Amino acid sequence: MTTLAVVNQKGGVGKTTVTLGIAEAACAAGHSVLVVDLDPQSNASAGLGVWNASLNIDSVLADAAPAAAQAAITDSGWPEDGPCPQLVPGSYALASREPQMAADLVGAQDRLRIAMAGVSHDLVLIDCPPSLGLLCINGLFAADRAMVVTEPAAWAADGVDLMRSTITRVAQRQGTPTVAGVVLNRMGRTRDNAYWGRQLAERFGGELLPPIPQRAAIAEASGQSLPLRALGRRPGAPEAVAAFDELWADLERRLS
Repeated sequence: MTTLAVVNQKGGVGKTTVTLGIAEAACAAGHSVLVVDLDPQSNASAGLGVWNASLNIDSVLADAAPAAAQAAITDSGWPEDGPCPQLVPGSYALASREPQMAADLVGAQDRLRIAMAGVSHDLVLIDCPPSLGLLCINGLFAADRAMVVTEPAAWAADGVDLMRSTITRVAQRQGTPTVAGVVLNRMGRTRDNAYWGRQLAERFGGELLPPIPQRAAIAEASGQSLPLRALGRRPGAPEAVAAFDELWADLERRLS
């Protein structure tokens, strides 16, 4: 099993859509996949067609007992005839859970790691919140590897550097996670996108994973709680499927 934390301290870069795209691609390739929705906004859960689950990531972190996550795993709401990852659902209650965890003098940082004992999926994707707070730190403590999602925009490289520094500090404590790569999301055809894409390539070189193009179909699939493959031949959908398949193929080689 490989546990991958998907991170960026900045919101709005499409971290959740990248998480769902990788989950779909890995499932389509025959792997068992679990998405852990660690973001209080719970967008990954909505994208997978799951709302208001009674057992969710908040109850998992409140318990923080071995195998607590296993009890909260549910099937996604994606069509059963296609790629269908499983999910530990998110919860808006996480917003108040974080300060409660901070009051825990022992074990505040590894509650998720302990709770995930017994999970045995081929790939676990932890969709971390857009922050460097205790929830994100729990995601990093529970992960073997970490992937930074960014976009072709000003100051993106500085944000990636900050996130990589945090990953390194966690790894110095326990040996993991290591950086699996940096993925450039929403890559358009504009000169501005091309310029910032080159800047990121010069800065991070071999750490860059295959980019994800800006396609309306990606937002459409998430908004309809469907995998991209369910959109068929709608404009942009086949290109988006191919991009995520390429991203997963490269990422799988790095994770092995």
